[in-house]
Amino acid sequence: MTDSPTKLIVSNRKARHEYHILDTLEAGVALQGTEVKSLRDGRANLQDAFASFSGGELWLHNLHISPYEAGNRFNHDPVRPRKLLLHRRELRKLIGQVEQKGLTLVPLDLHFRRGVAKVALALVRGKKLHDKREDVKKRDAEREMARGFKDD
Repeated sequence: MTDSPTKLIVSNRKARHEYHILDTLEAGVALQGTEVKSLRDGRANLQDAFASFSGGELWLHNLHISPYEAGNRFNHDPVRPRKLLLHRRELRKLIGQVEQKGLTLVPLDLHFRRGVAKVALALVRGKKLHDKREDVKKRDAEREMARGFKDD
């Protein structure tokens, strides 16, 4: 990602625990007006979100954006599928990787870059249970070593 100012809205911390991240990219998100206002208030949840292809387009599913309180009848459906905006060559590359290699597209975070909502997508492969246990052991060992250095 570039050096332009970004404002983090929400991140998917669980994704780094559940998956091996192979590649990352940034995509725009097609939103309605009340969704943008709700995102500016930080009212979103990426917990079970994933991206999939449909009709040659990339869609983000299960992203929950809470309804805007002052939106009255113009409010949106909180979990509607949202179109992701990428260049055609990026879409073709992703379609090939997802279909041939059996990988999944998972959002890592949702942020504003220069006032435009963007999502950081990761091309991932699921971790096995023993991989997760190894990560926890490694993290605990690093924490213990840091404590040891701090006490000296």
